[in-house]
Amino acid sequence: MLETFFRTHQYLVERIQAPVRRALMDEINWRDRLIGIKGSRGVGKTTFLLQYAKENFGPYDRRCLYINMNNFFFQGKTLFQFALEFMRGGGLVLLIDQVFKQPDWSHELRLIYDRCPHLHVIFTGSSVMRLKEENPELNGIVVSYNLRGFSFREYLNIQCGLSLRPYGISEILNRHERISDEILSQVDPLPHFHDFVRHGYFPFYLDHGDFSETLLKTMNMMIEVDILLIKQIELKYLTKIKKLLYLLAVSGTGAPNVSQLASDMQTSRATVMNYIKYLSDARLINMVYRHGEFFPKKPGRLYMHNTNLMYVMTPDGMQEQDMLETFFQNALWGRHEVSMGDRSSTFLVDGKLRFRIVTEEPKRRNTEVVYARSDIRKGSNQEIPIWMYGFLY
Repeated sequence: MLETFFRTHQYLVERIQAPVRRALMDEINWRDRLIGIKGSRGVGKTTFLLQYAKENFGPYDRRCLYINMNNFFFQGKTLFQFALEFMRGGGLVLLIDQVFKQPDWSHELRLIYDRCPHLHVIFTGSSVMRLKEENPELNGIVVSYNLRGFSFREYLNIQCGLSLRPYGISEILNRHERISDEILSQVDPLPHFHDFVRHGYFPFYLDHGDFSETLLKTMNMMIEVDILLIKQIELKYLTKIKKLLYLLAVSGTGAPNVSQLASDMQTSRATVMNYIKYLSDARLINMVYRHGEFFPKKPGRLYMHNTNLMYVMTPDGMQEQDMLETFFQNALWGRHEVSMGDRSSTFLVDGKLRFRIVTEEPKRRNTEVVYARSDIRKGSNQEIPIWMYGFLY
């Protein structure tokens, strides 16, 4: 039974060409027995699994096996039965891609955890999945990580053949002039930054096809599969969710007018808010609140999840300020709490750091605000080039 899977595993691992080593690879505690890698469609989850297999086992070591739940084999065999046979044959690490395609997947993972004590399972899933909240069987046993699209740092390393390292937010705030010198001695970031915001976040830009068309297909799959299938929403509501995404994209980055959106979509305010949450879970948009406020309250601002999405949704009507704010909040998303700022700042980060996103030298400076500028290669004092925040991971 396993031979076909081993042959596929060998073929894929031998041929995997990971353009850059993702920072997440060194952040995961690989000793945990059940690890979930979540991420939006197109960010490279499959490549990440295969890269792990290649680095740690190679293509011919039968202790590690990659499987994809798209395989029709699993229509007649449970995941637990497969894992048990793999473990009995000496298997140690089972890599499961798209685990949500398996019916009752959380129960199957629990069985594997309880009855295959020598087996480590690493699985990928959609960002829409709420591993612990919606699957109580996995509480206390699964460790979840988020794989994001390329950072600006990773993009630079790929494009220029460099090995630039990431920096923490405190390093950037305290050492940004020295960091700029280190980076500028190797590359001029600004021309690459303008390319990155258009097409650098999603790894499939490397495929040299029509990036915009591929991204549009990916976005449709996020809605049609990741939202409708996983959230079990009827197909007849598909057009409403797509229309909502479009309306949010073209309305800018302010607070959504939920009543107007409900009227435009001919649905209720509650339904609009639920759909906004689904779009956020799918990482098509980000909701930014005032510090201390959370869903189900209406967000104070809405952004597309990353700038690449902006360029395919609103290629002609996009404001540079909106694009820069979208880049900044995406760069900090997932590791820092990004809230709305006050009159003097655009964002409040981690409840204490105030940032203002600007396109030129500020006419008036507030000593308690850090200015992220788009027009400079190197900053000074409280002014830091905005591209540097792309080095946070």
